[in-house]
Amino acid sequence: MILKLAQSRKTIRKFKPEIPPLKNLLYAIETAKEAPSGMNYQPWKFIIINDQHIKNKIRNICEKAEKTFYENSKGILKDFLLKNNINWKKEFLSEAPYLILVFADRRAPFSKESTWLSIGYMLLALEEKKLSTVTYTPPNIKEISELINVPKIFSLEAILPIGYSDDLKEKLNRKNLNEIVFFNKFNKFDKEE
Repeated sequence: MILKLAQSRKTIRKFKPEIPPLKNLLYAIETAKEAPSGMNYQPWKFIIINDQHIKNKIRNICEKAEKTFYENSKGILKDFLLKNNINWKKEFLSEAPYLILVFADRRAPFSKESTWLSIGYMLLALEEKKLSTVTYTPPNIKEISELINVPKIFSLEAILPIGYSDDLKEKLNRKNLNEIVFFNKFNKFDKEE
């Protein structure tokens, strides 16, 4: 069951206007809180945003910084962005019915790693409820945190726009097991630097 959820889950940046039941988001957060964490500190905090005015402000803050980021991108990152038609415009931040902002308590040991484990759990729970998202990592977390009055001990790790998919694109291919699994030692591979 979990493998099937993982295989069907894909990144979505276009959402239908239909509003999912809030209980499905709370289910995903309930699942996320079961993730392992260093010292069982459970350093994560979640803010659900459905206020259109706040979503618009978050989008504006992000797009300002994203424009500079995209203009300065180089190499394989720039190639990937161009190939996949990804640009500095982040419509999904204002068009998705909900945003979940995920924060890590900086005081906790392994807070970043633990919080990202909880995000992984959440992604599968959202897929189970037929909800879609993209794990968006904004470049200017300080401005967003100030907008929604977040204490400085918390670090914004990701924004998850959540809703029903309105994107027909295919899921990007995944590597085969024989490309990523080694036994007893790291084997030589083609893309070695």
